[in-house]
Amino acid sequence: MRISGLLLIALLLSGCSTTGNGFTPERALSSAKIHTELAGAYFERKQYSIALQEVETALKAKSDFAPAFNVRGLIHLTLREDDLAEKDFRHGLKLDESDSITHNNFGWFLCQRGRESEGILQFLEAVKNPLYATPESAYVNAGTCSKKIGKITEAEEYFQRALVRSPNMPEALFGVADLKLAKHDYSSAKSYFLRFSQLVSEMSAEQLWLAVQIQRKAGDRNSEQSYALKLQKRYPDSRETQLLLHGE
Repeated sequence: MRISGLLLIALLLSGCSTTGNGFTPERALSSAKIHTELAGAYFERKQYSIALQEVETALKAKSDFAPAFNVRGLIHLTLREDDLAEKDFRHGLKLDESDSITHNNFGWFLCQRGRESEGILQFLEAVKNPLYATPESAYVNAGTCSKKIGKITEAEEYFQRALVRSPNMPEALFGVADLKLAKHDYSSAKSYFLRFSQLVSEMSAEQLWLAVQIQRKAGDRNSEQSYALKLQKRYPDSRETQLLLHGE
């Protein structure tokens, strides 16, 4: 959300009580939604203290507004306040167990904290909801989490499910390319990576390093050298460049 959007919402709220006292149910819900959207916008801008204040205002208007707990969970996750993050995610799901966005975010939290199996279950809960607009995101997260604990077959299955929903999803294409390389299927790895490369404007060090390895195994020396040069030039101090220079 742009700053202008934040100002517009602020104007809509001007003169309104933010305590919830005297609100009609409709007004309480509207206020909770607006302040939660503001919280999300401030979160994206890394203004975490203001985002937390907006969540509190949303919950004063409507104490059982599940999306507000999801946003606050994300803030606590980012601040590495793990107990508070988990508490908020769980409470949000207690209020609305069909909330796929919260399932997905909670799953990512669990995966990042070494609780991968629990995280994958949350991703799978997310995609059960037929109204979830972006199940491909949860499938990609499930694939990433599965790969992290060595479940390669399951990981590829999740990435492929994401591609069924969104054939040009870069994260899914990259994930499959990586797994095809691990399976020594170099032709397929090159094909998936080519599709991926056509969709991104600039690659990370990790992505360029995968490209180097795929082209090397596929026997395309020119492409390998081209990607290697890009990696060294753009990310000279990266771990991937060090692996390249040490002949990994």
